[in-house]
Parts: sequence; structure tokens; C-alpha cells
Amino acid sequence: MTEAVPMKSALNRLAMMCLLASFLSGCVSSRIEHTRLAATTIRSGESMVLLGRASYDDKQTEASFTDCVADVLDSGSNPVRLIPQQKFKDELYPWFEPRTAPSSAKELAALFEQPGVQKRIKAAKVRYLAWIDGDTVTVNQGGSMSCQVAATGGACIGFKYWEQDASYEASIWDLETMTTAGQISADATGTSRLIGAIVPIPLLARAENAACKGLGKQLREFISGG
Repeated sequence: MTEAVPMKSALNRLAMMCLLASFLSGCVSSRIEHTRLAATTIRSGESMVLLGRASYDDKQTEASFTDCVADVLDSGSNPVRLIPQQKFKDELYPWFEPRTAPSSAKELAALFEQPGVQKRIKAAKVRYLAWIDGDTVTVNQGGSMSCQVAATGGACIGFKYWEQDASYEASIWDLETMTTAGQISADATGTSRLIGAIVPIPLLARAENAACKGLGKQLREFISGG
């Protein structure tokens, strides 16, 4: 009975450590920059579409990122009216088929000059198009973790870390004038950690999420003329 109290105290401290860790996250630093080339404003009834670079390889922009930016634009007291990406592509068939779809902002400009494209865009009532290019990559990682399982339980000992860099750029097109209105860049870096203290304790730095929120907020201000 005399040994049960210290053991119970140790388990309580471990539980408190795990609970504290669940509220912690790795450190993330981010930078948002924009360049304006033309005045912008969005009127009632007008909408916007987000297109992620789709090169059909490992360099295409993650759908999770464009979905995250869409959530930011669609939230708050003054949400931006968005046209789903797939609906826009369907309405501009066949220009966004996998074999013919633009894979860069430069190719997008060439697409707008194709006969019939501007007519389709006006019919869709899309005022702005944001072409989002970029990705999130792991630039550094290290450490080691060892876990053992026994009949009486298991434990993990060690430390691992990985650093991620999220770099994205949005080129904003005014589809009423068929000109580039400007660009917004979002860069975020963060180091996540996994601490093995009997149970693995993750301290996650969500670089992609930070870049998404920063770009989304700046994009909302940009098209509203802010």
C-alpha cells in the first residue's frame, strides 16, 4: 500500500503533461505580401472562383489548401460569394480537361484569349479568379523514437522533429477586364516535435494552415478594395 501513492502521483503528473501538450503547438512564423496592379471591388451578385495549379504530378497545389482558403473567404460577417472550382471547370468545358488545362498563370492568360472563353465566363457571372500556386514541403527532419510493447504495457522514449515550409502565391484576375489585378504571396515555416515520454506527445506546427489563413484574409481585403 505504501508504494501505491507515489505510483498514482506519477500517473497523475503524466496525465497532466499529456493534457497540457494537447493544447500546445509548434512555433510558426509567417509572412504575407501583396502587389496591387489595379483597383478592385466586388459588387452584389458577383462571385469569385479559386483554382489550384493542377499539373497532375507531385507538384500540384493541394486541394486541402484551396479548400481552406475557400473556408476563410466564406466565413465572417461579409463572406465572399464563391463558385465551386469543379463547377467553373465544367462550365468552361473542354478548356479545363486534364490534357488541355493551364498549368501556370501565363497559360491561363493565353486561355482567356481563346474564342468563346470570355462569353462562357460572363455567363457564369464570375468577376474574379484567384490562381493559387505553391505547396508545403518538409525541409529538415531528425531525431529518433523507440517504442516497446510488453505484457504490462508500453512506452516510447526519444525525440523527433521536422520542419515544414509552406509557400503559396495567388494571382488575382479581374475577369470583367481580363487583366491581372495583382498577386498575394504567403510563406510560413514551422517546426513540429514528437516527444517520447512514455506516450508520444506531438507538438505540431501547422505551417500550411497559417499560410492558408493569412492568404485568405488578405485576399478578402484585396478584392474588396481594402
